[in-house]
Amino acid sequence: MEDAAPQTPPATVEEFRDRLSAVLDDLPKRLRQCAEHIAAHTDRIAVSTVAELAAGADVPPSALMRFCQIMGFSGFSEMQKLFREAYAPGWPDYSTRLKNLKDSGSGSPAALLAEFVEAGHASLEALAKSVDEAALTAAVQALAKAETVHVVGFRRAFPVACYLVYVFEKMQVPAMLHDGVGKLDHRFALRPGDAVIAITFAPYSEETLSLAQDARDRGLPVVALTDRATSPLARNASALLMVPEVDFGAFRSLSATIAMAISLAVAVGSARGG
Repeated sequence: MEDAAPQTPPATVEEFRDRLSAVLDDLPKRLRQCAEHIAAHTDRIAVSTVAELAAGADVPPSALMRFCQIMGFSGFSEMQKLFREAYAPGWPDYSTRLKNLKDSGSGSPAALLAEFVEAGHASLEALAKSVDEAALTAAVQALAKAETVHVVGFRRAFPVACYLVYVFEKMQVPAMLHDGVGKLDHRFALRPGDAVIAITFAPYSEETLSLAQDARDRGLPVVALTDRATSPLARNASALLMVPEVDFGAFRSLSATIAMAISLAVAVGSARGG
């Protein structure tokens, strides 16, 4: 095939798939292996490293980098950015959300309460139907054995992290909240025998992802509470707990997440004999 890469990268995942189909038959063996592996695992691009994808395709990382260039990207980071943006859509700012609620006539206190109750109810029903019991059991087992449970979750996840530490305290489970006060992340407190609960949802917290990566690098179990299998938190998870949350007016509740958190904390306390 022509060795020169396309001048512009695909702008969407759909364009990426179209270009992949167009070049597939003309690729040499190793690049074809890359293409076939990527085609079968597009959900992993956003959360994998070059080395991980190359190993999955059974090719050297240099071949994967060449594949990215054939697809029109400057390198792997640019290709990964396309998929991260596709699987982690942005949310409007709060002033826009409030304006949309007012424009829809849903702004009265009673109407808001009814809508948020309904969103919470739908979230809880979705969690009951989709919970991965094996992952939940694995999470409880890992946390029950931990010397100290480190809990990290910022922004929207912060109330859940605080609540988890509160319940652990009441159940006499040693736990530490990584709250980021003073921009201190306290990762020096991670010790062999500890475990981490990391909580983040799209758009994902870089602080949470960083601490989870550091814990994983140290060989500690990481229990991830997140919103989808393509979350960048998934790559560092020993146990992945996905929690669906239905939004209303682009405001997302925490109903299902709090239910998962209290269940997890009580189960860990019970397993430890607390």
